[in-house]
Amino acid sequence: MRPSVEIKLTAEERSELERLARGRKVWRGLSDRAHIVLLAAQGLTNVQIAKALDVTDQTARKWRNRFARHRLDGLDDEPRSGRPRRIDDDAVAEVVRKTLEERPRDATHWSTRSMAQATGYAPSTINRIWRAFSLQPHRSETFKLSSDPYFVDKTRDIVGLYVDPPQHAMVLCVDEKSQIQALDRTQPLLPLRPGQVERRTHDYKRHGTTSLFAALDVATGKIIGQCYRRHRSAEFRKFLGHVEANVPGDLEIHIVMDNYSTHKTKMIRDWFARRPRWHVHFTPTSASWLNQVERFFADLTEKQIRRGVHRSTGELERAITEYIETVNQAPKPFRWHKTADEILASIKRFCLRTLETAAATPS
Repeated sequence: MRPSVEIKLTAEERSELERLARGRKVWRGLSDRAHIVLLAAQGLTNVQIAKALDVTDQTARKWRNRFARHRLDGLDDEPRSGRPRRIDDDAVAEVVRKTLEERPRDATHWSTRSMAQATGYAPSTINRIWRAFSLQPHRSETFKLSSDPYFVDKTRDIVGLYVDPPQHAMVLCVDEKSQIQALDRTQPLLPLRPGQVERRTHDYKRHGTTSLFAALDVATGKIIGQCYRRHRSAEFRKFLGHVEANVPGDLEIHIVMDNYSTHKTKMIRDWFARRPRWHVHFTPTSASWLNQVERFFADLTEKQIRRGVHRSTGELERAITEYIETVNQAPKPFRWHKTADEILASIKRFCLRTLETAAATPS
């Protein structure tokens, strides 16, 4: 066997390769090539890389050698033989500029057909240009920035609990998932078959709602949960009592929760005041993503609620309880990867891009 070419990376090359490897908007082939080079830099052989990434040995060897010869430029495709392009770089740049800076007269965003009509090129040409530059005019996402004046302090406080929890203490993430609907379909479900996906009617019957109060143990991933028909401070007070009865009595309890009004009533404040071992940490406003129990709620919705059929609130509550019991049989904690500095730096970059965009947009 031929020995593998040794790969050594500079700090700049490693940073760029990691960006390409994890980038959601990077072409998949380029992302795979970046992964190959990063693993090669760790000392893995071509055979080991091929097994890790499910590619052939020849593919791993090709991009390893290309990087060794040409560095980052070697990850790009080489010019191919065939008929020369009929659209030059200036024309491509004009399509990209038009996509980013203009709008069609009759719509809020471009489609391949409307852009093709405006530029005189075929829709397939427009599609290739957009794919090459990761442009998706048909897609739109939402965002919300916290205006909490203590955002930085609260973020550092809560992330510190996740990445460096205090000694002889338990960290609990608490919240409620309110108004969970017990839904039944108007017609029987058509089950999954070879060549046919599961099908259900679009319309449904409502059979009431329930609210789930849950506390996630950050260290173990275990869930303490109870369902109530309402979600007032009285129900939250009962749930806190249930949590207290199910946690060790000799540990300090650090509880992370959001700024929902039921969490701050006099009844709740008095409850915490009588229990000095309980320490409350509020997330910044409009920053519920800092509360890890939201990730559990997302799993619950995806695995149990969204496609479930429940003909009563009691049936729905039993399904939720069974799901929590199943999770607690083999709990797995969520891993918090980013430090507070990384989160704040990311938000700073986003805010600067937003301000630059606002300044460049004509009023």
